[in-house]
Amino acid sequence: MAHDLCEIEGLHPEVLDRLQSTMPDAETFARLADFFKALADTTRARILYGLSREELCVCDLAALTGLSSSAISHQLRLLRAHRLVKYRRQGKMAFYSLDDEHVRSLLTQSLAHATE
Repeated sequence: MAHDLCEIEGLHPEVLDRLQSTMPDAETFARLADFFKALADTTRARILYGLSREELCVCDLAALTGLSSSAISHQLRLLRAHRLVKYRRQGKMAFYSLDDEHVRSLLTQSLAHATE
């Protein structure tokens, strides 16, 4: 018998009621899963790390990652679609940064966990 399973079957209705009353809806969990899917690519994770330290343009990100500007642009489009990064124009340049402090916090905590 597996040690990680209950030896008897029984529900705890009061616990389930408490959890179900605070459980986010399915759409919220879908957005959460999409966030982690976006982070599940090493290139995107490296881009986000760079942007957690500095506002950078596509050329800077390409040099930082060793990828082409085209490849970086593709990844940035995906990250923007997931509301993880934003950009601002300055003349002919577009500078990217993290969308907000939540993204920075999640990235910092995830990196801390990965290096434990």
